[in-house]
Amino acid sequence: MNMVDLILRVCLAAQPNNCRDEHLFFESRGSLFQCMILAPAEIAKWSAEHPALKIIRWKCATPDGSQRI
Repeated sequence: MNMVDLILRVCLAAQPNNCRDEHLFFESRGSLFQCMILAPAEIAKWSAEHPALKIIRWKCATPDGSQRI
């Protein structure tokens, strides 16, 4: 199964300099472009579940194997 990694750069809303990357892994639906099209809905859902964090940027990537899925 091919996977895609939606990488969110998130910061604490109360401490904007306290940031980290969050990785959301999904089954690939063909290409990274497809991930870019589908990502906003997943980002909105994740953001609603994590109100203390602010997403400052995001990107789609092919997992490099260093993350445990």
